[in-house]
Amino acid sequence: MNQIEPSTTGGLTLITTHANADFDAIGSMLAAHKLYPGSLVVAPAFNEKNAKNFFVSSMSYLFDMIDIKTIDLSQVTRLVIVDTRQAGRIGILDSIINRPDVEIHIFDHHPPAKNDITAHYALASPTGANVTLLTEVIQERGIPISPEEATVMCLGIYEDTGSFTFASTTARDFTAAGFLISKGADIITIASLIAKEMDTRQISLLNDMINAAEHHRINGIDVTIATVTCDEYIHDLAFLVQKMMRIESLNTLFGIALMKNKIYVSARSLSPEVDVGEILTALGGGGHKSAAAATIKDKTLAQTENLLMETLQKHLISKNRAIDIMSSPAITVDSGTTCQQARQMLTRYNINALLVVEWTGGKDRLVGFISRQVIEKALYHALDDIPIKEYMTSEFAIVGPNADIQEIQEKIIKNKQRVLPVMEDEKIIGAITRTDLLNLLVQESQDRKARLTEEKQGASNPRTKNIISFMKERLPKPILTILAHIGTVANEFGYPAYVVGGFVRDMFLFRHNDDIDIVVEGNGILFAKRFAKFYGARVNAYDKFGTAIIIFPDGFKVDVASARMEYYKEPAALPTVEMSSIKLDLFRRDFTINTLAVSLNPESFGRLIDFFGAQRDIKEKAIRILHNLSFVEDPTRAFRAIRFEQRFGFKIGKLTSGLIENAVKMDFFKQLSGRRVFSEIAHILKEDNPIPAIIRLNEYHLLKVVDAPMSLDTKLMAYLNAAKKVIAWFDLLFTEENYEKWTVYFLVMLHHADKTRAEGLCERFEIPPKLQKRFVRERMAAENCMNQLLRHPTLSNGELYRELKDMRIELILYVMSITTSRKLVKAISYFVTDLRSIRLTVGGKDIQALGLKPSPLFGKILSAVMEEKLNGRIQTPEQEIKFLKDYVHAL
Repeated sequence: MNQIEPSTTGGLTLITTHANADFDAIGSMLAAHKLYPGSLVVAPAFNEKNAKNFFVSSMSYLFDMIDIKTIDLSQVTRLVIVDTRQAGRIGILDSIINRPDVEIHIFDHHPPAKNDITAHYALASPTGANVTLLTEVIQERGIPISPEEATVMCLGIYEDTGSFTFASTTARDFTAAGFLISKGADIITIASLIAKEMDTRQISLLNDMINAAEHHRINGIDVTIATVTCDEYIHDLAFLVQKMMRIESLNTLFGIALMKNKIYVSARSLSPEVDVGEILTALGGGGHKSAAAATIKDKTLAQTENLLMETLQKHLISKNRAIDIMSSPAITVDSGTTCQQARQMLTRYNINALLVVEWTGGKDRLVGFISRQVIEKALYHALDDIPIKEYMTSEFAIVGPNADIQEIQEKIIKNKQRVLPVMEDEKIIGAITRTDLLNLLVQESQDRKARLTEEKQGASNPRTKNIISFMKERLPKPILTILAHIGTVANEFGYPAYVVGGFVRDMFLFRHNDDIDIVVEGNGILFAKRFAKFYGARVNAYDKFGTAIIIFPDGFKVDVASARMEYYKEPAALPTVEMSSIKLDLFRRDFTINTLAVSLNPESFGRLIDFFGAQRDIKEKAIRILHNLSFVEDPTRAFRAIRFEQRFGFKIGKLTSGLIENAVKMDFFKQLSGRRVFSEIAHILKEDNPIPAIIRLNEYHLLKVVDAPMSLDTKLMAYLNAAKKVIAWFDLLFTEENYEKWTVYFLVMLHHADKTRAEGLCERFEIPPKLQKRFVRERMAAENCMNQLLRHPTLSNGELYRELKDMRIELILYVMSITTSRKLVKAISYFVTDLRSIRLTVGGKDIQALGLKPSPLFGKILSAVMEEKLNGRIQTPEQEIKFLKDYVHAL
């Protein structure tokens, strides 16, 4: 059975929920009663003598509510369960769930668990309140409800979403509440019942919980457990747990209370690593990731505490283990390396300590480490050629891959180690530096503040969160499918795979970007070839850089790279590339905003990784470099900083701005190849509006890098603004003509250069011959044409057409941009909109029909016809034929 319908067996339909039902469960039972006419509602046991009990009793006329003891369970043919799907939570009714003659219908908003009841019909979805699911069905079916019924159901939504403040609240909860309010739900009644005022017993219990709190660190994760006892049942343990969380500024709290002869557990979590719903499900309870509860029977308090601790040990896995925060592969150096060579390696990799190894028994054996400080002192004493093994630290601590932050901190601080090796099976798998540790500790402090204040702080060490829902919202389904398949194929090789860079950045900026860059921690080319077979795609591989391009049958492309690090042998040189990890791969990038990565492997799909504070800088709209020598290593980053600043409406950070000025002052740009400079300028000119970026180039004196005499004076500024207007005008004609608008701006920028200088610039920039021709000879011809037109302002249409007909549209727009004659602009625009598209209906065949054989004379004849048509003396095809005959006969 897979739909809701009246029972056809003539038996009873019962509706029930979990013990100690809250308003959400009560509202869900009422809603289910509306969906199943003739059903009976089994009253859950209420231990609370409070407003909730009174309210339910006063509204009992809305339910056909009966005591379970009065029912002959053999007559039940359908059981409807709401707000749970755990057999252990529905009391004695669990005795009928496996009967073959009983249909089980379930409505539940909790996450699925392995011991869930098997249902014939189930409606399960992760909403903030369970009654939201049933309200949607009632609304869809048009089932009428009274204001009183709407109030009870809406009360459940308000309670289970914390009046729409809990993290589990969804848009569907708001919509359902809006529908119920439209049906007359009484907000004043709801507010009076939702208000949480503690009585003296609750205050006393809360005080006991605070005094009994024990703080544990389990697998690197902080967890608090408060165990109390009381002789009577005190309601709203969950509320008290929530209250204690806020008072004590806790991340995760488990409240265990023995009341009379039962043990109640309530849990709340603000930590992304602690899913309290999953943990308490293992104890027979259930709930959500951030809120859950369980009722424990037949166990003592000590047994319950031990069971909880065992479950926590099993389920909690910190993201801050050594394997999660280490840099990999570790940078190692042979013990025979000289001090001078060691300093070069420290500088090359931008690190402050090296792990020292010796080749023994066919493998590298870790024998010590050496710091930059020791190396510098050795060089100061002229020990350049002495092997580092003479001065390395040979007594050191190590950690395994699963070491938690506490162990890492203790070993680095206690042993005063600048670098802590991470070892597995006597093999170095990574390294953790003191800077890594400091960044992590600072980040943990920021995260705690962020969770309490609901502010998002920046990250300087890896900050992760799952963004699957955001990806589904932002990305087309075919792209999501490709990304998922990339992760699956990478898993086959054992490679971690990530989508990185601008694609991820633009997701958060809500900008469309189909340029997918994939990084794998492994052989990117091997991976690309395997993946391409899956899609019937082809691969262009570049062995030198470990990169490949996957080209799909429809032409769509995906770039794949092996995780790599780059170092620069000298300022402005092209980088030398080595294999690396995702962290070091991201560190080589230009700006923090381009360092986001999303994991694609199935077990971690959608996990966002932020090592360098990209989310912070996107939020603050700041362009920042990753390290202070960034513009020394690659001065072209200065052009990109300006391009991104203007494209996104960001601001170059103060430090970054100063470093650009320093790079200009130190003239690092003189070592750049002209091709790289031209590439960056072309990228800037291809922006929708490049003028603000050109202004910024001038402010940083970077136009001098393009051409020393170039400056943004009043004249050039006027030409650029004119070019912008002319391009916008042409685009609005919707001619669908493909043209390179960026070259119009570049032609304007070259206006100051004579033929010799322009040729020199083109040669220096290594501009392709086709563009060289446009920027030099054709530009000069266009300027001469402009001067010719200015000298003869009364040209006929035919004469104007002859002057402009062979000129490329980019050059026509260039002339319109640099002329100060409004009359000339008007004439040229008339040519573009009218004359340029005029075509003859007659042709060579028509001339042959008049008895002439093909010859150069045909061109002269057709030009004469065109001249007449352009000047308006002939307009119809018939007039063209007549003029053609008369012209030929007159020859």
